[in-house]
Amino acid sequence: MKKLLILFVGISFLSFTAHKYYLALTEIKHSTTNNSIQMIMNVFMDDIEVAINKEQGVDLQLTTKDEPKNVDEYFHNYLKDNYIITINNKKADYNFIGKEYDGDIVYFYLEIENVIKIESFEIENNVLVSHFPEQQNLVKITINDTKKSLILTKENNKGLLNY
Repeated sequence: MKKLLILFVGISFLSFTAHKYYLALTEIKHSTTNNSIQMIMNVFMDDIEVAINKEQGVDLQLTTKDEPKNVDEYFHNYLKDNYIITINNKKADYNFIGKEYDGDIVYFYLEIENVIKIESFEIENNVLVSHFPEQQNLVKITINDTKKSLILTKENNKGLLNY
């Protein structure tokens, strides 16, 4: 009986495959002290590597000795094409401050300078959705001491917030 129970439990576990979640988080904050928008985006390293390799025809090999010295350029170019911010109905250019690896996550640090007053804030986030249709991009925004969240997907890739 004990062997039958172990066999049943073992088969039950095998029937469930590991499910990969496609989720990225971006935290956005308006700093009135610095008059800037500060953004931290985190994505799974293997997913961003696949996307950039396919779109830019490279072989990044992140976190290995073969990672290109100019990897930040690839990241910045990818983000410029897939992550667009519009403030007060005007497209905003952001600076790519840098990146950081933490386990299987890449953190991107971005900043938009000289932002004093925000009346409208629009995000178009296509990060990873072309390669992973299940991708969800969660955005947490703090502007004028007001916290809001958006979940952006391939079908719903834009969000507009008015203040």
